Order: sequence, then C-alpha cells, then structure tokens
Amino acid sequence: PHLGVILRPANFETLAQRLSGQVVFIIEPSVRFAGTAGEQRTMFFKDPNGYALEFKAFADDRYIFEPFADE
Repeated sequence: PHLGVILRPANFETLAQRLSGQVVFIIEPSVRFAGTAGEQRTMFFKDPNGYALEFKAFADDRYIFEPFADE
C-alpha cells in the first residue's frame, strides 16, 4: 500500500532534484515506458513515518487511468 501523487512533468523534475540527497529512494526517479504512449516518470520513497509515497508524471495525461499499447 502507498499514497500516489500525479504531478506535471516539470514539477516532477523539480521535486526529484529537491529530494536528491534528502531521502532514501525505494525507486530512484526514472522514466518508464520511454517513447511509448504511456511514458511516465516515477519515484518512490518513504515519509518519516515509514509510509511509501509514489510520485508520477505522465507525458500524456490521457493515459493516467487508461491502458496503453506499446506504439
């Protein structure tokens, strides 16, 4: 279980830079499905209480809640 937050790509990059060296990432900031319709940036880390937090940013917001085919 985790809390998920969706950001705009520029906000994701800003947050990732600000967190660098400040938190221990479970999943380092990275790009998944690069070059596909579902391209997304993602990162996971735990808050001070141990809860997992996921931050994502989609290249195309239409794919936030829809499956995509690798194009």
